[in-house]
Amino acid sequence: MRAASLALLTLALVGCPKQVDNRVAGSDDDQLTAYEARLEELRARGASDGDPTCSDRCTLSTQTCGVAENLCEVVADHPERTDLPQRCIRARESCAETTDSCKRCQSR
Repeated sequence: MRAASLALLTLALVGCPKQVDNRVAGSDDDQLTAYEARLEELRARGASDGDPTCSDRCTLSTQTCGVAENLCEVVADHPERTDLPQRCIRARESCAETTDSCKRCQSR
């Protein structure tokens, strides 16, 4: 009886294989959200710094572009998702803006 109960419990826990959706896994969606939150944090920091030094602007640019590229790598892993490319475009625009700010500062 005990062995039958154990076998039944094991079967209930293992169950049948589930059909998995081809969409981005929750962890990828979570990662995209985290990258976007980090980009927003970097934008806010850049806007609140008043008159940042060139070094600060360039550090901000490096960080922003790194996060943007990480986000775009996740997007590239899911070409079937038509809702994701715009997120990559926005991230790359943030990179371009901070890069421009760094370069303008350095050219003075």
